[in-house]
Amino acid sequence: MKRILYFLLIIVLLSSCADQLNQNPITDKNLSTFLSTQTEVEEYVNSVYGALQVNGLYGLYMPAIGEVPSDNSYEEVPGNDASIYYDLDMFNTTPTNGLIADVWTYSYKAIQKANVVLNRIDNVSYSAAATKDARKGEMKFIRALLYFNLVRLFGDVPLVTKETTNPNSYFGQGRTTSDSVYTQIKTDLIDAIVLLPTSTTQNGRVIKTAAQALLGKVYLTLKDYTNAETQLQAVISSGVHALQPMVSTVFPIANENNKEIIFAVQFSSGVNGNTEGSSMAQQFSPSGTISGAKGHNLPTKSLCNLYTANDARKGVYVALTTGGTPYCNKWAKNTSVPADGGSDFPVIRYADVLLMMAEVENELGKTTVAIPLLNQVRTRALGAESAYPLTAVQSDVRTDIDLERRLELAGEGHRWFDLLRTGKAISVMNSWFATNNVSESITQNNLLMPIPQGQIDTDPTLTQNPGYSN
Repeated sequence: MKRILYFLLIIVLLSSCADQLNQNPITDKNLSTFLSTQTEVEEYVNSVYGALQVNGLYGLYMPAIGEVPSDNSYEEVPGNDASIYYDLDMFNTTPTNGLIADVWTYSYKAIQKANVVLNRIDNVSYSAAATKDARKGEMKFIRALLYFNLVRLFGDVPLVTKETTNPNSYFGQGRTTSDSVYTQIKTDLIDAIVLLPTSTTQNGRVIKTAAQALLGKVYLTLKDYTNAETQLQAVISSGVHALQPMVSTVFPIANENNKEIIFAVQFSSGVNGNTEGSSMAQQFSPSGTISGAKGHNLPTKSLCNLYTANDARKGVYVALTTGGTPYCNKWAKNTSVPADGGSDFPVIRYADVLLMMAEVENELGKTTVAIPLLNQVRTRALGAESAYPLTAVQSDVRTDIDLERRLELAGEGHRWFDLLRTGKAISVMNSWFATNNVSESITQNNLLMPIPQGQIDTDPTLTQNPGYSN
């Protein structure tokens, strides 16, 4: 996965964008005659994984969009990069915001690529049926992940599950209801669980537990706690994953793809002309700390203050510069080529699964079952003496889980979605603004992002979300 092949694919719609990656195509392929052999399909599947690396997805914008609108993160320099991050921070995002446009565009580019594989793979002979099944499962997982992001960010979105060869069949369908999108997400993940293997010899590939964990999160988001419990328990019972013994061993490049990582988008420094790295560590560093640092998506001081002195995550997950500016310390900086960082981005890790399972059990009224799950994450960071007592009541445990998710998952793009899922986004953010003397407040209309104006201009059947003008 570290060496992703990219192709200049001649397609009518949603072609691969090599410029965004600053990467020259290795070879030219005509999609109409490509994907006829196992080798070609394998190459193209790799390019689908590669599509997740772009700035518009997990290279920059998805990690940011899950944190910047929340109380976890802020913008150090409001005007940097045409204020696309600062507008998220201050809930001033407009339909012309370039960050929002790229999240939408590159999500659908990657979805199209997954659809191409799913449309053609059954007509290709494979040396092993299990390998073909695995590739189908991988594509269904990636498509489900992207639609899960889209539906949480934008609400109703166009649902496309077939390879698009004619633009006329793609445009004009309008927005599909969120319920229907969620139905497709669940269908894809249920299929993927059956198709995917329990392990892989190649780092970065999707395995069964990744689909189970994501499906568990989907059910949790929909407050279907019983089905969420089933899927998350399957991950826990699999024995495939475990917490790292120390928080200091979760994120170092030398220990990437450890047992705690369930699915991560892969990045690597110094590969293929420095095009396989991530600029996240550079962009999300305080100004002046590394060449090209932009001060985007920095942890708030209120978040930093939640880490007690004896918390092993303090200084390891979130740290302070010598001048006292907070930054996320989970991503390794490349001092020679700052934009070519080598840290993978964890989309799902085992600590998240344990905390989701704790939340599910607590909401099902099984608080005494939830507490030991919560304590697994907490005591790793704070020691056995920090364990929550089994006598804690449901409401207190709900608050403690929320706190532990902030401390453990800071910077990983979860906080804003957690606030949306729990229905606390408005109250938490308005309280945060008031406490920090920020003259801002939000309403229900701020909980969805605007549909990008370029999409509406191209396809007028796409209606805008409430609160945004075209």
